[in-house]
Amino acid sequence: MLNRRDTLKLGAIAGAGLLLPVSRLSSALAEATALAPFTQPLPIPPVLAPTSTSSVADFYEMTIAPTTANILPGLSTPVLTFNGSFPGPTIKARRGRPVQLKVTNTMSTPSSVHLHGANVRPASDGHPVDLIQPGASKTYLYPNQQPAATLWYHDHAHHIEAEQVYRGLAGLYLIGDQNTDSLQLPSDEYDIPLLIRDASFDEQGRLLFTLDGFASRTVVLVNGAQQPYLSVRRRKYRLRLINAANSRPIKLTLSDGGQFVRIASDGGLLEHPVTGAEIELWPAERAEVVVDFSTRQTGDTVILENIFNGPNTPGRQLLQFQVAESAPDNSQVPNNLSVHPVFGQPIITRTINLGRDPTNTFYAINGLPYDPNRIDFQCKQGSTELWVVNNTDGQYNFPHSMHIHLVQFRVLDRNGVAVGPEEAYPKDTVRIPAGQTVRILVRFSSPFTGVYPYHCHFLDHSSAHMMAQLEIVP
Repeated sequence: MLNRRDTLKLGAIAGAGLLLPVSRLSSALAEATALAPFTQPLPIPPVLAPTSTSSVADFYEMTIAPTTANILPGLSTPVLTFNGSFPGPTIKARRGRPVQLKVTNTMSTPSSVHLHGANVRPASDGHPVDLIQPGASKTYLYPNQQPAATLWYHDHAHHIEAEQVYRGLAGLYLIGDQNTDSLQLPSDEYDIPLLIRDASFDEQGRLLFTLDGFASRTVVLVNGAQQPYLSVRRRKYRLRLINAANSRPIKLTLSDGGQFVRIASDGGLLEHPVTGAEIELWPAERAEVVVDFSTRQTGDTVILENIFNGPNTPGRQLLQFQVAESAPDNSQVPNNLSVHPVFGQPIITRTINLGRDPTNTFYAINGLPYDPNRIDFQCKQGSTELWVVNNTDGQYNFPHSMHIHLVQFRVLDRNGVAVGPEEAYPKDTVRIPAGQTVRILVRFSSPFTGVYPYHCHFLDHSSAHMMAQLEIVP
């Protein structure tokens, strides 16, 4: 297993990861953030085509490799990619039709690919120590038996996942189904993915990474671009919002005070749409929203902003929508979107404490660092459990989140106050601010048994041991 020294060594990947003096770093950031905003179009990640298909499945191949990307004008940034794309290509799957994905690793470091939010066997889950070694390949099988959802895949090689995701190893995986198709939501060119993440650069355009260096990551990218624009028609659009940052929470608004109609959460459709002016997403959380640009005039501009830290939020203005002429629109947002499962009564209550180790050297779950040889507890297949998740880092004011592999859970309350319907279900990642407690119902309804991780999805924290694992037993 890789150790902390290996993590630091990873900075040499693709010639990047050099540490700079603070003054030099500040100069580099000032230069990066002074670029003319909204002068480059929003990149849309390419859709990956199957290498072959059969009557029952689709077959894909991807290669992990270092390359360069043009993120800042005039500069070439070394990155890590799936198939040379930053971010990685989008895989579009259908419910009930399996996908077989062969991944080949041409990096000098190991990788493990986790399909975040997927209901898969342990062998295809991207376990942190189930590694694809340099020069090797691994085939993942995704059965796609779950409802339509916006999932994403990313590196999960323990101790180095934070840096490898930061350098580009992430992409979208979209599951569609007939139920969602029948709702007539905006689709095709009116269905736009927005992967939002932050970064820090030196004056040569290289990505700078230090573990827990989130404060210096003041450049915010949307689909790999800084402050791009998107030309939109006067009609409804479906936006798939993904917080792909290592450690940055975001709270999104529209600059003209417009409303989002939220239709889906991490694992798929809500029961009913929820309308509001803000969308808060912490790392790995997703939301699907509909925005109606027909209420704007041709020539208007609307900016997607992050106001999580108030008016002085670094990289506040993320994306500009430039409103063009009208377009035909027969899409709709029905009042009834989905029927959610009944969880049943929990058979056990578990307490999960997320906090910094008292020695201040690593993050811990229930006081313990991650050990891939340790099973922290066993869960009965088909059962429902109540998890009481405490962020004990009030002293340090560190935020945390909880991601459980395999399942979509129901969030009950935060500090005793019931969460809103937009956050309740289906969730695979939940935010826990410093000093707070969140209660979730976890239903182990998957047909699969075996060992799965659960961890903080602030990847800088999981890389520093804030991870544990459970075993689902028959």
